Amino acid sequence: MALSSMTGFARASGEEGALFWLWEVKSVNSRGLDVRMRLPGGFDLLEPEVRKRVSARLKRGSVQIFLQVRIQSTEQALNVNQPLLGRLITEARRISARLGDDSAGVEAAALLSIRGVVEPVQVDYAALAEEYAPVLLAGFEEALRQLVAARAEEGARLREVIARQIDEIEALVRRARAHPALRPENIRRRVREQVARLLEATEQLDEQRLHQEAVIMAVKADITEELDRLESHVAAVRALLDADEAVGRKLEFLAQEFNREANTMCSKAVDAEITEIGVALKTIIDQFREQVANIE
Repeated sequence: MALSSMTGFARASGEEGALFWLWEVKSVNSRGLDVRMRLPGGFDLLEPEVRKRVSARLKRGSVQIFLQVRIQSTEQALNVNQPLLGRLITEARRISARLGDDSAGVEAAALLSIRGVVEPVQVDYAALAEEYAPVLLAGFEEALRQLVAARAEEGARLREVIARQIDEIEALVRRARAHPALRPENIRRRVREQVARLLEATEQLDEQRLHQEAVIMAVKADITEELDRLESHVAAVRALLDADEAVGRKLEFLAQEFNREANTMCSKAVDAEITEIGVALKTIIDQFREQVANIE
């Protein structure tokens, strides 16, 4: 699989018979895969299959899924409560008879306007969801396909950005490695100068202690291991950019390792230009970390 982002949005709609439906799916960054749904009442039976399909296509991201449905019938089905209507007619006639008004009729409009006589037929949404489940799931599959495509498109853009950042990191590492301050003879010269200053400041320093101090100074001045590890991390990132798997977590780990080596490099730097390179490294590594946080 190509590099994929965790952010994206998709929408798919359609109609079948009297049913109109609209799926909306969006995803943002998350440490794992978090799926949340908002389905109309009665359509909950779709949830297990929807979750299954999301899990099969996505590995990370906070995914929010919305379904809207509408019955497109032009006529509202009505139900007349015949027993209640019959009782009302009988009572109306009885009252008319008592009043001696045999000509008084029973007006249908008045009776039908009484609450409870005429009510709209309630739609059985659970039955509707079961009937149209194949169509609705096919619609969701289209929305999911669009979401995956959107995340892949954003992932391709992120890949270009990350590749440029890795090139910058590699260039800075090479610049540091080539710096005169890291040449063995210059490191030895600085150690000798530091030892001389140490001897001037302390008369009670034996040969063994002097040797230990010289070794410590030499180790502190040498950032070769940090540069080697930075180059190794650069190679690892480039391999992951072409990997056929979700690599976001691995890239986040490498971002931490990059930062650790850059911090150590800055703390050990004995030259102002090396420090400047280390600061530049930390800046581009922070930018790298922001980008990989979006990767699936």
